Amino acid sequence: MTSAVHPRARPRRHPADGHRLARLRPGRLRAAGHGARQPPADGSDERGDRPAVGPRRPAGHTAPHRRPGTRRQHRPAAARRTVRSLCLVRDLTARAVLVEWRLRVGPGDDETWKLLSHLQPPQRLEGAKDAQEQLLAWRGTHYLCKCLWRQGPGFLQIRDRRWGDLRRFTCDEPHYHDAIARLDPGAPAADVAPDALADFIEEHLVLRVGDLAWWLPYRVKRWIQEAMAV
Repeated sequence: MTSAVHPRARPRRHPADGHRLARLRPGRLRAAGHGARQPPADGSDERGDRPAVGPRRPAGHTAPHRRPGTRRQHRPAAARRTVRSLCLVRDLTARAVLVEWRLRVGPGDDETWKLLSHLQPPQRLEGAKDAQEQLLAWRGTHYLCKCLWRQGPGFLQIRDRRWGDLRRFTCDEPHYHDAIARLDPGAPAADVAPDALADFIEEHLVLRVGDLAWWLPYRVKRWIQEAMAV
């Protein structure tokens, strides 16, 4: 995998110890529905101080979810449900569809929101000490095509702007393509080529959910912006 970084003024850098797989505890995510209403800029809705992103939940559009905080959260089935919900949020974001969801992280976790900052911001972020500040920063810095990948003839390219600069990665080795195909819906780390997984971990392109490794960038099949803007 080859890479190129195109810096911008005062880029935001990931911590030096970020080479570990980021972890999200299973059972900490809920997703439901999509629509078209945008939230107020201050993170509250017209009925009070409750954070709100996107529309109210329409009937008939409910993603797999369960209430967090139960003993089942450590089981493989809970991790798989969380990954399915994350896939829904990622794939709807790729299609420019607003999605209503909630995210809970650990008390000292101030990095997971940055890894997920290319996704549609959640309706509510819970668990972290500065959760409200993180949520407002997420909403204020989110835009489409922030972290994506696309398929070309015999190669694929990843474009990542989550850290403030443009980082491009080109993969033309077949086992990298196979690794992404496995990681896209979430897969045990042992099922992925070790060198490909190591490269993706180093570049913060994978999220760990329980025992599963999950692919963060979303795929685009056509540009939703003008080429010069991308």
